[in-house]
Amino acid sequence: MTAITIMKRELKAYFTAPVAYIVTALFLIVSGILFFSTFFLYDRAELRQYFSLLPILLSFFIPALTMRIFAEERRVGSIETLMTLPVTEADVVTGKYLASLLSTLIMIAPTLLYIIPAAVFGSPDYGPIIGGFVGAIFLCASFTAIGLFATSVTKNQIIAFFTGFIICIALAMIDSFLIFLPSSIVSVLSYLSASAHFTSISRGILDTRDVIYFVSLTALFFAMTVRLQQNSKN
Repeated sequence: MTAITIMKRELKAYFTAPVAYIVTALFLIVSGILFFSTFFLYDRAELRQYFSLLPILLSFFIPALTMRIFAEERRVGSIETLMTLPVTEADVVTGKYLASLLSTLIMIAPTLLYIIPAAVFGSPDYGPIIGGFVGAIFLCASFTAIGLFATSVTKNQIIAFFTGFIICIALAMIDSFLIFLPSSIVSVLSYLSASAHFTSISRGILDTRDVIYFVSLTALFFAMTVRLQQNSKN
């Protein structure tokens, strides 16, 4: 069984579970309110408000999507059966990660339609719009890895959700509290801010420092998840 086979298995489970549809619907409702409130109340055809709050939204909705991936299998004992097959821990984590990432991208894909009213009723700068969606992909990749790590440490889906949420929201909002911290650590903590790096990309400029940040964050939590699975097998 390869990582691709596991990914297909997880995607099938995703599309047959009501939770995924509920989470996706709630995300689209909330993001729609953010976009259309700017569109109708402030008479501005832009996606700035949507992108500005996207890190916080994904901090909540991605852990909600990923909370069952390992936790449910641990609870029912099916993870032990899976690990007895000719498959490595890295294969299992890779398959589950890819399925979770695709599920997350499917969740945000309908928001691409916001470009249509923005283009029809306004004159948007497409550089920041493209940058915003590229940044969203990086953000989804990192937060999915965090959510996968959170669900691999417990059998309880609620605990998995809150663990992932706390880590993601801390990274999303850390820059909001920098003014209260000593200047000696501000530069270090500001680099840890997922929102700051996402905002940089969403301006339409792809900086290698931002790419390195998201790739490193994703790789770190992915590697920790693999290590956890290896330790639980021993």
